[in-house]
Amino acid sequence: MCPDTGLVRLSYGRTRALLDAHTAVGGAPGTGWDLHEYRHSALTHLGEAGAGLPMLAKSRHKQPENVRRYFHPSTEAIAQVTSLLAPGD
Repeated sequence: MCPDTGLVRLSYGRTRALLDAHTAVGGAPGTGWDLHEYRHSALTHLGEAGAGLPMLAKSRHKQPENVRRYFHPSTEAIAQVTSLLAPGD
């Protein structure tokens, strides 16, 4: 039960099953979205918004090397950071 809302929380397994069922390709089990993919996108969006490695490590994983596995910045985000080193290039 969520202490803030009073609503019952779904287990990870139940959430994963519901997500797969509602996003399955042609209704075939196991072809829908994977809940674990949201960890990748969450860390990526936080990092692209300016959150540093220590903050990302605190928010999702204890070890910075584990964060690196999940952080996949876009080409645009990399270009933006790189442009700080050589403005106008």
